[in-house]
Amino acid sequence: MVVERFKDGQPRPVYERAAADGRMMPDGLRYVDSWVEANFARCFQLMECDDLTLLMTWIARWSDLVDFEVVPVVPSASAAAAISGA
Repeated sequence: MVVERFKDGQPRPVYERAAADGRMMPDGLRYVDSWVEANFARCFQLMECDDLTLLMTWIARWSDLVDFEVVPVVPSASAAAAISGA
């Protein structure tokens, strides 16, 4: 899960770049879905990749407009299986 905080609280430059250039993701990085906080302060994006450098490359392309926090997550069913030892 990628948590994005728009620099200076300004989401507009992010949306403008995305409209002009797309998500600017390297091959192998997969966008799953995203949610934006109601006050436009943060965006939560679920991304998938097998190589962390792909995620880091994508982050570098947007780091002038966004501060990032990366939180590794797994599906709830996988977490439950890990906890139960299944």
